[in-house]
Amino acid sequence: MVRYRAQPAAATITRLASTAILAYLLARLLPGISHPVLAPLTALLVVQVSVYQTLRSAVRRVAAVVVGVLLAVGLSAWVGFTWWSLGLTIVIALMIGYALHLGETILEVPISAMLILSVATIRSAADTRIVETLVGAGAGLVAGLFWGRPQVQSAQEAIEDLCDKMAGLLERMAAGLRAGSVPDSVADWLTLGRALTAEIRRVDAALRRAEESVRLNPRGAKLLPARYDLRGQLATLEHVAITVRGLARSLADSARLQDGNSLVRDREIQVRLAGTFEHLALGMRTYGRLAQVHTRPEREQLITELQEQLARAQEKQNQLSEVMGIDPAVHPVGWPLRGEIVSHVDRLRKELEAGVPGGHRPHPRGRYWRRARQLGRRGARHSRSAS
Repeated sequence: MVRYRAQPAAATITRLASTAILAYLLARLLPGISHPVLAPLTALLVVQVSVYQTLRSAVRRVAAVVVGVLLAVGLSAWVGFTWWSLGLTIVIALMIGYALHLGETILEVPISAMLILSVATIRSAADTRIVETLVGAGAGLVAGLFWGRPQVQSAQEAIEDLCDKMAGLLERMAAGLRAGSVPDSVADWLTLGRALTAEIRRVDAALRRAEESVRLNPRGAKLLPARYDLRGQLATLEHVAITVRGLARSLADSARLQDGNSLVRDREIQVRLAGTFEHLALGMRTYGRLAQVHTRPEREQLITELQEQLARAQEKQNQLSEVMGIDPAVHPVGWPLRGEIVSHVDRLRKELEAGVPGGHRPHPRGRYWRRARQLGRRGARHSRSAS
């Protein structure tokens, strides 16, 4: 599960109680209002975790109340309060609410209309409800500005957590290769690789919450560069997740082949492929740590460390390529999978290289995918010719 830092209960209670009290005291200052219950009620309903959510909730609730009150005032001049006028009011109020796209506050339209129609002094009740709603919404906005905290930290933790999960899967693959237990372990690797899709969605949700908490928040201005880095890191991790899942799939396919064609039963290939995975896993963990570090010296140190790890991974990949090369005519069955695995490893490393903040992609992604397809087609042609 992606870690999520929720607001402590004590802080939430304090925030809501102080907002309601503020709305009540402000409404008491207005003439003609002795017990303003609607103001603190509106404030409790309006105030949200982020400034943007609070403003959106306040605008919708004020609009719903004003529409409901105006509808009640208009209908009161034509009909009295009867069962059929009540039904007519509810129908018209809901139709207007849906037309205005009021969302979760749509029921406030018929509720406000019914409350106004049920009192004897309609004009006075209408004025009071609108005024108290405005006061409550204003108090909620003030509280949102004071209490609203940017939630970038939870998104940073989610990015690092996802990188750790991918690195953990690569390390498990490396351990299985070294132990020679690929056929027994590959099903679990596939399950973990497929689960990365759900992890990506959770990180994306955490990042959306972080972006929303920064919007319209004065304290979020200095966090904008970090936010954009996180979005770029997530885009890289989406491609990395696909590649890691592809690696697990290729290893599973190779494990099903006979001994002479299966690369995962070749001891030298097992050791070199495991070494490559281990260095890529180190790079994944370092890449995740970049989400939590924003000072220039620390970031430069981590980027240098990541580049060194990826350079060592490339050395291991080059050594792996030497032992993976075989004559397709001699081993037509297992040859395409060898090219596929090398292509996956190369793509994973280059995705991390290109994903370094401030880095540039040396090649378009399309070339990597075309290369894999070309390897597959070439292997198929050799297979047909051999048969």
